[in-house]
Amino acid sequence: METNKIIKEYLDYLKYNKNYSAKTILNYGLDLEDYFLLLEQENLDYREVTYDILMNLFKHFEEKGLKGKSVSRHISSIKGFYKYLVLENKIVNNPFLFVSLPKKEKKLPRYLSYDDLLEIFHNLEIKTPYDLRDRLILELLYATGVRVSELVEIKEEDIDFNNQSILVFGKGRKERIVYYNDIVRDLLKKYQNVYMELNKKRSSYLFLNHQGDKLTTAGISYIINQIIKKISFNKHVTPHMLRHSFATHLLNNGCDLLTVQELLGHSSVSTTGIYTHVTLDEVKKVYNNCHPRGEKKS
Repeated sequence: METNKIIKEYLDYLKYNKNYSAKTILNYGLDLEDYFLLLEQENLDYREVTYDILMNLFKHFEEKGLKGKSVSRHISSIKGFYKYLVLENKIVNNPFLFVSLPKKEKKLPRYLSYDDLLEIFHNLEIKTPYDLRDRLILELLYATGVRVSELVEIKEEDIDFNNQSILVFGKGRKERIVYYNDIVRDLLKKYQNVYMELNKKRSSYLFLNHQGDKLTTAGISYIINQIIKKISFNKHVTPHMLRHSFATHLLNNGCDLLTVQELLGHSSVSTTGIYTHVTLDEVKKVYNNCHPRGEKKS
């Protein structure tokens, strides 16, 4: 079918030209399948869709009960598809030219206090090479602020042991350098001593599972969940919370926003700006504690 062909061509374009992740491409493909099914139900050709038709079609998303973030992704997927069609001269006019995404609901990032992190780290016991691996994973996530998808891609060759830095590949395979502290340095040295014991298949990746294969993002989440259960920590912890904690603690300790943006790999400083809302709570707390007429808590 022509529909399947054009969708495949677009997804290949995202993969090979735009370097999108497999997960993003899968989601875009599902969104486009939904869209083409809707067009078929309305007896419409994707090449003849107009702005007015699009506005009516988008009511379908509301009827499905999709939330703002999900609606934005659907529209973004289809919008990118039409931009591709114009680029490849498959259509002349882009009906999405004046279509804007719905405003995203701003959610403040959830993070852990430094005391929370100390409690987690102090309760971790290292009895086996896998315990050492797990401790290194937690420390590295907090020390560098890398995304879990970036963490699982780290290879030993990406680490500059002299400068205590790591080359990571972010969204769209964009390269950046992140830095780690002396605690991670010492853990890495110990981990190197047991790495070959874990590396049953001579993998080049740093973090491996019990079969010797590269750990997945789901595997990292599972490891963290097991750690939290084992130490009876009373808060839910995700890999992304460690990234949020990294950014929040840097800003709370005086790091400038542009530096945090660079370390997190954000393309826009406005994305990093969400953490200023979090740190304002800390500013208010300090003010109330320090000002003679502040609202001191007993």
